[in-house]
Amino acid sequence: MALAAALVAACLAATGSPAQVPLTPSVAIFFYPWYGTPTLNGSYEHWEQDGAQPPLSIASNFYPARGVYSSTDADVLRSQMADIVGARIDTVIVSWWGTGSVEDQRLPEVMQAAAAAGLKVAVQLEPYPGRTPESTAADIARLQALGITDFYVYDSTLDDDASWATVNRTLTGVRIFANTALPGKAAAGGFTGFYTYDVFTYTGSSFQRLCRSAAARGLLCAPSVGPGFDARRATGSPDVRPRLRGATYDYMWRQAIAAQPPIVTITSYNEWHEGTQIEPARYAGAGYDSYDGAWGLHGQAAQRAYLDRTAFWADRYRTRVTSSQLRGAQ
Repeated sequence: MALAAALVAACLAATGSPAQVPLTPSVAIFFYPWYGTPTLNGSYEHWEQDGAQPPLSIASNFYPARGVYSSTDADVLRSQMADIVGARIDTVIVSWWGTGSVEDQRLPEVMQAAAAAGLKVAVQLEPYPGRTPESTAADIARLQALGITDFYVYDSTLDDDASWATVNRTLTGVRIFANTALPGKAAAGGFTGFYTYDVFTYTGSSFQRLCRSAAARGLLCAPSVGPGFDARRATGSPDVRPRLRGATYDYMWRQAIAAQPPIVTITSYNEWHEGTQIEPARYAGAGYDSYDGAWGLHGQAAQRAYLDRTAFWADRYRTRVTSSQLRGAQ
């Protein structure tokens, strides 16, 4: 962690530009392995949130094109990893809710499917009951033994900076990202970098400022882009950021590319409850939205629209950041 920060700082001292990070530009996506079905898991899991009655009624304003699925279905996992590879994404950031949780039990299967597809796996350490900086350090040590080296700490601001700094100083061989839009707070906590995750609050307009501030502090900036936000069917939240037929996603990607970060994170592959997913969706009747109309696509052609658009933006991001690095080195 300290080495990564030192390399970034040294590069900035030489070039004075946040674009000149000594890292290959990479794209990572948040992934949720918590879904279940009666056939494979004994009951519906997560699809039934907030009183929904699967398979006709699910806790999402969208409906998956592959139907109500189980995250333990090996065929589904292989197909999902193929989606992610096709979208030109490098890393799957798996939601993890503590030792012994459903997500912990399923992590080996996700890692196996990701490895078979040539994908790297990172973990998002969620705020499980009783989580502390000290327990997080133990979690990281355990997961690092599995070969995981990148960790994203969701709601890291729940604990004070000094506690995080004490713990982070003890960790080696890993990169740890704080979930915050305050680079100074991430630096005070001794984190390698930070990510925003929330695509309702952070629309992309602040990405350039955040990444400049991160570079000045020797931090890695990993802003989060997403297609929109709509959790009304799952939580009743009135907060909605409409997709605008793909315009929302395009805007966030443009802002991320302009910020020249070393990492772009995507919220999300399959957080269906919050309507941030880019996993294929289909029209399922009244009460459900779809991707119809995104980038002028309709019907079955629209189901994979966000995956295809992700590939477009991921390639453009790598080209633009790499070109900027080369210009700065001349």
